[in-house]
Amino acid sequence: MANGHAIAADALVPVDLTPVELLRIAVNQNASIDQLTKLMDLHERWERREAKKAYDAAMKSFKSDSPRISKNSRVNFTTNKGTTDYRHATLDHVCDQVIGALSRVGVSHRWKVAQNGEWITVTCILTHEAGHSEETSLRGCPDQTGNKNSIQAVGSTVTYLQRYTLLAATGLATSDSDDDGRGAPTIDAGLSEERTNQLGRAIANARTIDELKSSYFAAYREADKAKDGTAKQLFLRTKDARKRELQ
Repeated sequence: MANGHAIAADALVPVDLTPVELLRIAVNQNASIDQLTKLMDLHERWERREAKKAYDAAMKSFKSDSPRISKNSRVNFTTNKGTTDYRHATLDHVCDQVIGALSRVGVSHRWKVAQNGEWITVTCILTHEAGHSEETSLRGCPDQTGNKNSIQAVGSTVTYLQRYTLLAATGLATSDSDDDGRGAPTIDAGLSEERTNQLGRAIANARTIDELKSSYFAAYREADKAKDGTAKQLFLRTKDARKRELQ
């Protein structure tokens, strides 16, 4: 009792005034439209920040126990240009290993595909259940190798880019080991996804033919040294498309 008035017990308990609580109080006190608008904006920014924090925590948990992805398929063929021989992880194999692990931390994935002239852009979108999303995009040209028709050429590139964007978005790389951990013959040590993307962007963004040649040959030599046949094919398609744009 103070000055003849009772003090409510909960008045002594600190209240965590989140934007939602502030908005409720403002409505009860007949706040102006301008005040309510500012509080709603504050609430939206707070929700986005909390969703980003939840996403970061989920990806940290994912990385702490991330799946090991082996190169489960071998490509071996000979043409008049020589022999191509390398191992890679197929898209379905990557998805089998990654999607379940992402789901366990509340993250889902999807792809967007767009085509502008020769260029095919694939974007992998990771979305946390709290609402935050992050995107990773790569682009390339239709894969004209082999005896593919036009639709198969596009499909081959889309599959390739889907695989690499999912790996890049999750920060994973494939290994040359079998799933059971036994060592497999090292046929293709390969470039990292990050390095492949960096070299590919340098080719795609070349401003002159001379710059294009320099970027392409540097990328090709690096991929050849790493015995990464897949990267060499990507660099070749990217170079040819950029050359057509510059001519």
